[in-house]
Amino acid sequence: MRVLFLESHPMWIHGLPNGFRDSGHDVMISGPLTEQNIPEMLGEFQPDLIVMIGWGPEQTPVKLDWIFRHVRQTEVPLVYWATEDPTFTESFTMPLIQRVQPDFVFTICPKRLDYYAERGIKAAHMDFGFHSSIHCPVPAEEAYRTSIAVVANAYPHVFEQYSGHYRLVSLFTLIRPLLHEGMRIDFYGRDWDKMKPYLGMDIPSEWIHGYLSYPDAHKVYSSADIMIGLQNYETQFTQRTYEILGSGGFLVTQDTEAVRSMFTSGKELVAAASATDTLQIIEHYLQHPEKRKEIREQGRRAVSHANYQHRADYMVQVLQEQGLLPQTLATAAGQGQLISYADLIRERYEVHDVRPGDTLWKIAQAYGVTIEHIMKENGLTSYDIYVDQYLKIRERQQ
Repeated sequence: MRVLFLESHPMWIHGLPNGFRDSGHDVMISGPLTEQNIPEMLGEFQPDLIVMIGWGPEQTPVKLDWIFRHVRQTEVPLVYWATEDPTFTESFTMPLIQRVQPDFVFTICPKRLDYYAERGIKAAHMDFGFHSSIHCPVPAEEAYRTSIAVVANAYPHVFEQYSGHYRLVSLFTLIRPLLHEGMRIDFYGRDWDKMKPYLGMDIPSEWIHGYLSYPDAHKVYSSADIMIGLQNYETQFTQRTYEILGSGGFLVTQDTEAVRSMFTSGKELVAAASATDTLQIIEHYLQHPEKRKEIREQGRRAVSHANYQHRADYMVQVLQEQGLLPQTLATAAGQGQLISYADLIRERYEVHDVRPGDTLWKIAQAYGVTIEHIMKENGLTSYDIYVDQYLKIRERQQ
């Protein structure tokens, strides 16, 4: 089977697509979408299934309109995996569903299934997972060695809008007490310098390392003595729960209903129910590396079933049951192919990646071509371009 992912974000292109490939399916990853390349991919790759994921650069209103216009001209099933439920179901997920009209929706939130059913939307629950090609144990690196680390964005803008969000409970349980005891935590992610209103203090600037490339996160998970893992909901796991454990990290997380349903605290991870718990847990396990090692190994084994190959197989099974995919699918004996459409374009064309401040006039001048030439090569109908878009300049000489 051929599966087309309309996706470019590193968080998504390294996970579920690799799971489909592992099960013998051929996979194409679109990269940044344009009005021209969507029909090109549909015609060239001839997918049997099209998948969209989450909330990212390929889910802007104009791109969703392109997807709807071109995919609806085919008979290929379009599936959306709603990874922002339940907080953003009404503000983001539903407008997206109404705009692109997918044939089926998978959601990370089982409590949203009735919500979708009431609206006539076919849906099933599918949780996050991890893929061992990018989340696996590696030798500790000196640059990331630390006692305690957090890899996560801070999301102060979310707390401004949702003051009762459960993530704040997790923040107050796991992070705030350590900071107020003067214990160093190394933070990787955006906006931790804006969290004083919620933490009650400024985080020392030397503890804040900013954005960390998604493919590099497992280096921190493997190098830190203890990983702090926030939870967003009482009944759901964050994606990093699976990724930290799959990378062999020692995870201290919130004691939630979801955590208790799948793990035993002190065996595969350690769960804290209060600020006092957190302080005692951190003090104890920092002094017992042999216990941390045992829990790391057991944690990794505990999530082995949550790999993205299993998630891909589950998705196929559900879609077959729904009559959206045939019962018999052609697959490779081993792994399928993983194709990047953006890489194919770069092989065939000289390409310009749009940077801040670029205009079509500046780009045309730089390459010695006309604006009209660039517009024709890329199927542009206006002068509007956006950062990280790639533009074909001219075909490469064979």
